[in-house]
Amino acid sequence: MSATGYVLDGAQSEAVDRLAVLGERRRGVYLHGPVGRGKSFLADALFDVLPEPKKRVHFHAFFQELHRRISERLHERDAVARAVRELVGRAKVLAFDELHVHDVGDAILMTRLLEALQARKVMIIATSNYPPDGLLPNPLHHDRFLPGIALVKELMDVVELNGPHDYRHLRGAPRSRFETGAIIRTASPPSTPVILDVNGRAITALGTEGTTIWFDFGDLCEKPTSAQDYLVLADRFDDWVIVGVPRLRTRGEEARQRFANVVDVVVDKDVRLTLVSDHPLGEIVGGEARDLARTASRLELINTTG
Repeated sequence: MSATGYVLDGAQSEAVDRLAVLGERRRGVYLHGPVGRGKSFLADALFDVLPEPKKRVHFHAFFQELHRRISERLHERDAVARAVRELVGRAKVLAFDELHVHDVGDAILMTRLLEALQARKVMIIATSNYPPDGLLPNPLHHDRFLPGIALVKELMDVVELNGPHDYRHLRGAPRSRFETGAIIRTASPPSTPVILDVNGRAITALGTEGTTIWFDFGDLCEKPTSAQDYLVLADRFDDWVIVGVPRLRTRGEEARQRFANVVDVVVDKDVRLTLVSDHPLGEIVGGEARDLARTASRLELINTTG
């Protein structure tokens, strides 16, 4: 490591020691922790010393392509296994960066993917902002992914990386923040709405300017959008403004879950978030809906650190 010019902090040094042992055993690794702690850097270092054949992919891009290939052969037997075989090829090591599971459909497919990789005896290296038990965090649906979580733990050793420094922040990268009633501080959107093609779906935005995008809550959360859509948008735009955010308890479960997914995605992708609302934060996420508890916690954290 010294040859690279990097000085590891204590948490990274401990993780390196564990990764060295696991690499020798050819044991899968699930490296998780908050953003900016060096997960991708350490996972790449492990991947680089492992022998061929191997393949490194961004989880979002891989999952998108997996969805596409499965949809092309819906009526074939073993469609998932065939699609995985095409995507993985001869690789015996597969490295995923930014693994996440935000909705039930993805959870079911993720379980099938892990089963297919297990059958092919592929060693998996994964980084994530979530511990395995934190995947598919919505308590209303979390139990649907328990078989997948069990597979994660069976196929990979779990290594936490939670050092004291967010190195993205130290480099001056933008941080996710929450502002309510921010209409004065937030530039108005362009006058003409735009229709974006995202995963083959038309999504309306109030406007875009550079890497900033404006949405109306109804267009983003009360129409059939998905976590995969938000991930695509987060790759294109690193500053989001959502206007017209209501008291969420007045909306249906699907709209609340989409909003929760939006918050998860923009926080995990280190995107800046501005919410414009007539209501204070406590009223936006307050009430008896238990599926909002985690979202309230994340927004409070953003609000106090932004």
